[in-house]
Amino acid sequence: PVVVMTAWGSVDLAVEAMRRGACDFIQKPWDNDRVITVIRKQAESERRRKSELEIAANVQQKLFPHQVHRLPTIDYAGHCVAAREVGGDYYDFLDAGDHSLAFVLGDVSGKGVPAALLMANLQAVFRSQTAAALQKPGTLLRTVNNHFFDSTAAERFATLFFGIYDDRTRKLRYVNCGHVAPLLMRPWGEMVRLEPTATMLGAFRQWRCTESETAIHPGDVLVIYSDGVTEAGIDGVEEFGEERLIGEMRDHQFEQIGRAHV
Repeated sequence: PVVVMTAWGSVDLAVEAMRRGACDFIQKPWDNDRVITVIRKQAESERRRKSELEIAANVQQKLFPHQVHRLPTIDYAGHCVAAREVGGDYYDFLDAGDHSLAFVLGDVSGKGVPAALLMANLQAVFRSQTAAALQKPGTLLRTVNNHFFDSTAAERFATLFFGIYDDRTRKLRYVNCGHVAPLLMRPWGEMVRLEPTATMLGAFRQWRCTESETAIHPGDVLVIYSDGVTEAGIDGVEEFGEERLIGEMRDHQFEQIGRAHV
């Protein structure tokens, strides 16, 4: 919390200070009791805010999937660590019936509580869909785009990757809505990027998408991630970056091959 103190106080200056984020305004010469009261008030307010954010973070973690739908040909898992107490990243695994599984990973614009609320909104839209609807990514995502466009401000949008995997054919059909391209590493070392096939969700009323398809071979490693992974450390000396992520994938792949041979 920021408390502004100045000898050049005026109503206009106080209003401008509050508009720029100050929580209180004290004019010199000050009264010690008044200053201490302001500090105690803001300290208590900050403790209350952190407590509420901790509760919100616990609730948000419970929104992520905690059970997996087992399929014979793939292993999969997800994890999210918010940059702040809560955030706008969203992932889900949805049972699409007929030996199929849908993967969703979205990144809502913005940070903190506003992004978390929109993330919960996005999750509710996907979890309300039937298995039959999940089998038609283009139609489903047009519905999601219309809902997001109607229920959010103009500057709010979401990038999102939606894929549906068929366990019998080992095919992954997907639509990438302006999201960072997932990385698909083949056992022979080839790296395939699942590039965007549509614009982000919620930014435009008129919205179109193209559905793409790729085969998932035994030994493939697919990483679907948000830019929070590659941009980790950007405020410090060096960000994590895509090359280091690819290096981690290669190390993991060699470990898997080693275990398979043991």
